Amino acid sequence: MLLRIFSFLFFFITSFELFALDNRVIVASTTSTYDTGLLSYLNNYFEDFFDIKVQVLSLGTGQAIRVAQDGNAEVLLVHHTTSEIKFMNDGYGLIRHELMYNDYVLVGPNEDQFDCKSVEIKFKEIKQKKLPFISRGDDSGTHKKELELWNSINFSPLSSSWYQEVGQGMGITLLMANEKSAYTLSDRGTWIAFNKKENLSIVCENLPPLFNQYGLIIVDPSVNSNLDIENANIYVNWLISDRGKELINNFRKKGQQLFYFNHH
Repeated sequence: MLLRIFSFLFFFITSFELFALDNRVIVASTTSTYDTGLLSYLNNYFEDFFDIKVQVLSLGTGQAIRVAQDGNAEVLLVHHTTSEIKFMNDGYGLIRHELMYNDYVLVGPNEDQFDCKSVEIKFKEIKQKKLPFISRGDDSGTHKKELELWNSINFSPLSSSWYQEVGQGMGITLLMANEKSAYTLSDRGTWIAFNKKENLSIVCENLPPLFNQYGLIIVDPSVNSNLDIENANIYVNWLISDRGKELINNFRKKGQQLFYFNHH
């Protein structure tokens, strides 16, 4: 996480040099596409074919959107549809595509073996029994989804003693939840890729409220005249092509598919 923060700061310090480079595209992306290895996998194929360098800023969705609003990225790849639509309506985006999806999983202590038929019922149980819950608390897409789930039961946990916000990425959050045998919400891709989870199991999954759509946006060049929209279009059109579909659907971790292409 510290490395990610330093990389983020380094980007702003050197933003002039980055935009001065020829043949590159800057992508502000949610951490899940980076931490799972998906973006590195995709970008290797893209760079080999087009000879265009992809520079990735791996950030929580809220922070990635702010970077794009400031004109410091040409492409935005995030996973909170409401925020993406607001970004478009506020005039920051040229075009938005739905690219792919996976889902969220609620994970918790191994001792919780009860069949979860409703996310809302499980969140009510956590609230009523004051069970320990670790939140990312970082304005990421996962954090936004978690708050929506609490809101669905008309409850804010922010002042509760059993609820802890860590202000960190998914990996650190899962690590803390594992240490405390606590509940947390994770995207499935990061959960599969994460190794230190011997005290945790999936508690709720495969339910409609846990659907996780990823959006792909080209930033409007009026935000920053230095944006290379030609390369952004090449990159985005490649991702939504049949080749992008093939690569996304074929990406695996531990033998499991992490993302499902659904652009149409």
